[in-house]
Amino acid sequence: MGIVTTNTDKYQMCIDECSKCAQACYECFKACLNEADVAERKNCISTLIECAQMCQMSVAHMSMEAKHAKEHCKLCATICDMCSKECEMFKDEHCQKCAQVCKKCAEECNKMS
Repeated sequence: MGIVTTNTDKYQMCIDECSKCAQACYECFKACLNEADVAERKNCISTLIECAQMCQMSVAHMSMEAKHAKEHCKLCATICDMCSKECEMFKDEHCQKCAQVCKKCAEECNKMS
């Protein structure tokens, strides 16, 4: 499952979910910027970026088996949960889908920690 080694196989599900979550958050970020009520989405938009970047860092930490990967994943789960709640407040399809992806990522990150 790893790309060049099998050392990270134990992390692969979480790596995949974090990668997917980062992509979902960036896509949702872009879609939110184009919504008529963008001003009301200010907190959600900033949370989307924080979540996406945290997920990207989690992928990096797990891929290199960093010393604090598990602690990082715990914080990532917290941020993904927060992002999911923010997205759930908006009823458009992209936010609802993003909320689901964030929840799944938080579940995987919690398994890691």
